[in-house]
Amino acid sequence: MTELLLLHHAQGLTSGVVRFADRLRAAGHTVHTPDCFDGRTFDSLDDGIAYAREVGFGAVQQRGIAAAEGLAGDVVYAGFSMGVMAAQQLAQTRPGARGALFFESCLPPAEFGSAWPATVPVQVHGMAEDPIFAGEGDLDAARELVEQAEDGALFLYPGSVHLFADDTLPTYDRAAAEALTERVLAFLARV
Repeated sequence: MTELLLLHHAQGLTSGVVRFADRLRAAGHTVHTPDCFDGRTFDSLDDGIAYAREVGFGAVQQRGIAAAEGLAGDVVYAGFSMGVMAAQQLAQTRPGARGALFFESCLPPAEFGSAWPATVPVQVHGMAEDPIFAGEGDLDAARELVEQAEDGALFLYPGSVHLFADDTLPTYDRAAAEALTERVLAFLARV
């Protein structure tokens, strides 16, 4: 099966992120879920972002990148929201990436010095009216990125919340999260 590095969002490595990883593990995949916040979780997105700002967004991103050390190159890099920063950098710059899964965030491929590597399969998932994903440029970046990939897909879900796939948060959307999980499992079965 597939090996993944799954990086958490700005509210930390919540039990909802761990449960998502466990669903992938139950399908036979190996999923690494490093804690880039040293055990801290936050009740609100604003509090988590404030912590990341205090530590330094670059430092948090480097913790995610460091989590790939010791892993084989043949890995799928995945991230929720803020975790996409490191996941995308790894998928674009670390040789041998098997694929990428970006949830509710995406950066322009040029952010990491080059176009998206065309042979690396990628899925990007987000809500169509999410003010962060759709309103801050991530959706445009996702469209650009999937156009550069030979095997790229952008999935937009109805709604306007951020972090819809974490079942521990008030923004959880069961229908959208289930659809995301099914698409992710299908992706992992074929890469």
